[in-house]
Amino acid sequence: MPASAMNCAPMPERLSAITDDAVLDGRLRLWQPAKGHRVGHDAILLAAATTAKKGEHAVDLGAGVGAAGLALASRVAGLHVTLVEIDATLCKLAAENAERNALSSRVDAVTLDVAATARAFAAAGLKPGLADRVLMNPPFHDIGRQKPSPHAGRKLAHAALPDVLPTWIGAASRLLSARGVLTLIWRADGLPDVLAALKRGFGGVAVLPLHPKPGAPAIRVLVRAVKQSRAPLTIYPGLILNEANGTLTALTDAVLRGTSTLPLADL
Repeated sequence: MPASAMNCAPMPERLSAITDDAVLDGRLRLWQPAKGHRVGHDAILLAAATTAKKGEHAVDLGAGVGAAGLALASRVAGLHVTLVEIDATLCKLAAENAERNALSSRVDAVTLDVAATARAFAAAGLKPGLADRVLMNPPFHDIGRQKPSPHAGRKLAHAALPDVLPTWIGAASRLLSARGVLTLIWRADGLPDVLAALKRGFGGVAVLPLHPKPGAPAIRVLVRAVKQSRAPLTIYPGLILNEANGTLTALTDAVLRGTSTLPLADL
């Protein structure tokens, strides 16, 4: 078993179908279930918005098969990353993805609920104040307004309960050291909820809206916040993901290929 898989619970059953997919222009290969939650652009955009340095420790909460955390680790040499995932099957795949991309020496994966107690986190090797960076893509579809997916894995990854933001941001705050940085992606119409949840313990909030095409309202927001900071809110010019004809913009294409980062990563 790869070292990175040591903290993952055993896979409950063999998946009937796993696909082998490439991201970052083929530099990162990911095994993932053929059905259910699948890696999309959100994970790569999140990694591109996350700043990190050699020798730091980053924690990816709700890591799935590891796309965001592994993309960050592949970009930042010498960065240690812990992938936290509640689903044992996805956690095992995340650990195997770290191994097959030659990142297991500095990437580990643990099966853990983000809502678990501080004691449970510590037992998994994640003590308070351990992390310099936390990145996360919490479940963000409002189950009060959208019918959740009938697929259990997809529902777990996407359907947001009312307390998901405070719970996840609270876990990030506990993990981060003083002046540690949190980066997350969320629905654009839920930005007020994000800002409200960050009021306790975070400042220096920066927001990057993501627009599907020119002239369209933002559909996502990338948000960066600094623990114990008192700096004011900053809103960056929005990132246009696609041209009017549906093709990727030059910047989006560069980000998804891994040749460029986003302004939030400049801290």
